[in-house]
Amino acid sequence: MLGKAFKKLRRDLAFRHGRRLRQFNYWLVARAAMAIISVLRLLPVDSALNFADRVARRIGPWVGRHDVAIDNLRKAYPEKSEGEIQAIASDMWGNMARLAAEYIFLDALFDFDPASAKPGRVEVKGVDHFVQIAGEEKPHIIFTGHLGNFELLPVAAATFGMNITALFRPPNNPYLAEYILSTRRSTMGSLLPSSTGASFALAGILEKGGNIGVLVDQKFSGGLETTFFGRPCESNRILATLARHYDCDVYPARCVRLPGNRFRLDIEDRLTLPRTAGGSVDVQGTTQLLNDVVERWVREDPGQWMWFHKRWEISGRRRKRQQARQHGEAA
Repeated sequence: MLGKAFKKLRRDLAFRHGRRLRQFNYWLVARAAMAIISVLRLLPVDSALNFADRVARRIGPWVGRHDVAIDNLRKAYPEKSEGEIQAIASDMWGNMARLAAEYIFLDALFDFDPASAKPGRVEVKGVDHFVQIAGEEKPHIIFTGHLGNFELLPVAAATFGMNITALFRPPNNPYLAEYILSTRRSTMGSLLPSSTGASFALAGILEKGGNIGVLVDQKFSGGLETTFFGRPCESNRILATLARHYDCDVYPARCVRLPGNRFRLDIEDRLTLPRTAGGSVDVQGTTQLLNDVVERWVREDPGQWMWFHKRWEISGRRRKRQQARQHGEAA
C-alpha cells in the first residue's frame, strides 16, 4: 500500500515539477562540464587531450550507454572475442572524450596550411576535391559520419574558401548547446540546426548554388528501411532526395584520428549515384549507398565511431508492420 502511494507521489511530483527538475539537471550538468573545461584550459593541448582520454576509458564502462555499445559491437562483429569487443568500446570512450575536449582547442589543433610543405597536426587527403568544389559555381553535398573529430571538416572547408552550411543537431542540454554553438560558429562558418523546416532550408541553399554538409549515420524514425552492418535500420532520405531534385554532386568526407593527437581529413572521389530506369537519382539506392560508405569507414576504424547510439532501433509502427509481414510469409 505504501509502495503504491510512494509511486503515485513520485509521478505527481514529476508531472508538476518535471520541467523545472529537468532544467535544473541541465544547468547542473553544464556547470560541471564548464568546470572541467576550465581545468583543461590550464593544461597544454596534448596533456589535456590525453588526460580526457584516460578518464573516459575508466568512467565509460560505468555509463548506462556502455551496455548499448557492447551489444551493438557483439552483433556487428560476431567473430570477435569479448576482449576485442571491450577494447573497441574503450577506444570509443577515449575518442568521444577527446572530441569533447578538442572543442576547447579547435584553433590550436587545426594548423593545416595549403601553402606550407611543413607537416602539422592535420593532413588533408583529397586537396584537389576541396579546391574544385570551392571553385565551382554549382551546388554540392558533402556527407560524413561521427568518426574521429568530424568537426574539423567544416574548418577545413572554410580554409579552402568553400562556402558550406553544416547541418547539426544541438544537444538537448540548452546550456551546453549555447556553448558548443558559439564555439562552432567562430571556426566553422554557417551552421543550420536540425529541426522542423531544416530540409526546406537546405533546399534553399542548394537552390542558390551553395554547398551543404550532412551527418548521415544516425537513426531517423520513420525513415527509409535500410541496412547497416547487415542489420535493419531506419535512415534519413533527405540527402538522396535533395541530390535527386538538384542533380548535384555528392562527396564522402571523413576525419581519421591518428596517433599523437593528429588527424587526417579525407575527401573522397565523387560518388556515382544509382539511377532509376528514368535516369533520376534512386533515393532508396542512394540512401543505402551512404550507409555502405560509412560502414566501410567504421570497419576500418571501429574505435572511432559512437557505438552507444541506438542506430538499429526500429520505430514501433514499423516493427509491427515487419512482424505482420513475417507472419504472413510464414503462413
